[in-house]
Amino acid sequence: MMPEQQPTPPDWVTQLQARGLGDALGLALDVLEPLGVLGAQLIWVAQPVLGVWFNRDLVRSIAQTLETPGEVEHIRHFLEH
Repeated sequence: MMPEQQPTPPDWVTQLQARGLGDALGLALDVLEPLGVLGAQLIWVAQPVLGVWFNRDLVRSIAQTLETPGEVEHIRHFLEH
């Protein structure tokens, strides 16, 4: 029986954690997760403004995370461990 491989977090999650923003990401997911796809759409609309402060690839990745079923739980797993 092969040992189960632990999935690795996306690069943007690792980068935010390295900058000490893991808690802020967790809070953002708490706020946006109930909105689901609507939260992702809000991020897509705000991307030009958010791109002033954050890397546009990061903003895109967060929006895609909210749109993908089960991905928020996947990200939370990495934030908690």
